[in-house]
Amino acid sequence: MNLQHFGDKTLYELKQNLTTVGQQLQKVENELASAAIDPAKSTEDIQALQKSRDDLKMRFDVIKQQHDQLEAEQKEKFKQRQKENKVGFDGLSEKQKVMKAKAEFIRASLQRRPVNDEAKQLIAIPAGNETGGDKFLPTNLQKELVHEPFAKNQLRNVAQVTAIKGLEKPKISYSLDDDDFVTDEETAKEIKLTGDTVSFGRYKFKVKAKISDTVMHGSDVELVSYIENALRSGLAAKEKKDALTETPKTGLEHMSFYQNGQIKRVRGENLQKAIKAAIADLHEDFRDNAKIVMRYVDYLDIIEYLANGNATLYNAQPEQVLGKPVEFADSAVHPIVGDFQYFGINYDGMTYDTDKDVDSGDYLFVLTAWYDQKRSLNSAFRIAVVDDTP
Repeated sequence: MNLQHFGDKTLYELKQNLTTVGQQLQKVENELASAAIDPAKSTEDIQALQKSRDDLKMRFDVIKQQHDQLEAEQKEKFKQRQKENKVGFDGLSEKQKVMKAKAEFIRASLQRRPVNDEAKQLIAIPAGNETGGDKFLPTNLQKELVHEPFAKNQLRNVAQVTAIKGLEKPKISYSLDDDDFVTDEETAKEIKLTGDTVSFGRYKFKVKAKISDTVMHGSDVELVSYIENALRSGLAAKEKKDALTETPKTGLEHMSFYQNGQIKRVRGENLQKAIKAAIADLHEDFRDNAKIVMRYVDYLDIIEYLANGNATLYNAQPEQVLGKPVEFADSAVHPIVGDFQYFGINYDGMTYDTDKDVDSGDYLFVLTAWYDQKRSLNSAFRIAVVDDTP
């Protein structure tokens, strides 16, 4: 019995009333039909039956309207409950749906089975082969991996991060009719030697996420978080290593801030004075927007030197101490000072592959990425070094 009310009546009660009134109406209509052909019945008898029939018909129509309206409402609610209870993505928030879709994509890829259609739409899996594309990473997932902040690559907090195929961009974003509009001689010389456009290349590398059976068959949140954290950590480690290494791999030298004297080194008798000198040495076009990337231990040494026993300085913001915003990165062996809008990281594409280690039982989710990172203008940066540094 359904106890949903329409006013003071349940649907069950309305059905009973409808049946009762309907039976009475049918009885009166039968009596009226008999009376109409019975010579013994007077006109008054027939009119009385007609009035009774009309009254019952009106009552029947009112009850039926109430019944039909309530029944339609209950059917709609029943459909909604069916949607909410069915196995799938219905009834979930948008965030939960995307999480479930990501988990479906990962499990389907690892198990070498098709991804369901709803997941394909939610995370934009390119159409194509049985796994939902030519093994291209889903658009939404790639976008998040590229553009979401990477806690372990501090350079991402200051860099221009893009995901544009065949990216080319001007080294300076504006121009004037006057050929001499670049007032920084060092910048003008660099543009004359290297051209006024920077082109990003395609340098391939792989990130492998190893997934245990328990994680694979665990909750959606655990699986997706594990995979995304592993991939992000791998991308961040690769980016930071290429940008801050003093011994880059062959072909990747241009990515390093420290290689081949591409960036001018400014010296001082200690690191604090070297940083101040590096800031001052930048052309004003770059100085205004300059930031500092340096090791935290070096910053603490500067604080200790400047504080000279005064604890107040330890509570000051790094920008108050050094004059420019600071990002701390332990791999920055020498502080880098510059306008980081002239430093970019670009991803040209990402694909994935999967495998399983038969011996350990672990699954492998392998991300292949093509990327490049470049400085549009080396003259927008300085390296701060102490006088006795080679």
